[in-house]
Amino acid sequence: MALLDKEHLRRNLDEVIWNIEKARITVSEHHIVQLIAVGKYTEVDNISTLYALGQRAFGENQVQQLKERMGALEELPLEWHMIGSLQKNKINNLIDLRPNLMQSLDSMNLATELNKKLVSKETKMNCLLQINAAAEAKKSGVKPDEAFDIYQQIKESCPHINLKGVMTIGAHTKDEKRIQKSFETTHNIYEKLKNEGASICSMGMSSDYTLAIKCGSNLIRVGSSLFK
Repeated sequence: MALLDKEHLRRNLDEVIWNIEKARITVSEHHIVQLIAVGKYTEVDNISTLYALGQRAFGENQVQQLKERMGALEELPLEWHMIGSLQKNKINNLIDLRPNLMQSLDSMNLATELNKKLVSKETKMNCLLQINAAAEAKKSGVKPDEAFDIYQQIKESCPHINLKGVMTIGAHTKDEKRIQKSFETTHNIYEKLKNEGASICSMGMSSDYTLAIKCGSNLIRVGSSLFK
């Protein structure tokens, strides 16, 4: 992890924003995309520099790191996202941090546990349902053909979870057609879930965010392209 100077970070941020713009316009001039800067591999000071450059939303993969970053930067009005897998023994810790959005709700089982703890703490949490659109064994998330039903099930049986939409990680491959297919699969599910109140389709990371946006993503999670 290295400290990056402001001009270096500004160039990286400008490049990502320019790429977002180019991809966004191919969908529609009204298509809005939110950028979540993922700080996993970077110094806290780089996050505060990005804030000074206008970036407001940040994501972390681990509850412990999220806690440390939120603590170190608590004087800044940042929007925090939990984007990594959540272990059940960390649920209480995450609830206490009150993130703006928990993007990786990856099973009915986890939803039930999370809801139970939210009830006991008398609070609610905004979440996205994670879909394993590429059907990869190493990835967590619900199966695409079960996603719609599970989404409805969580809405009905877990009232302390505010479902806001869906999230996926693109297929782990160099084959762009397969990556595109995983994004299209997720976006099709998202389109069906709009009637259920879904407003966020989180797809795309540093390696594939322009493709994700062209497939309809309206929230991207970018780390290494910003902090390179």
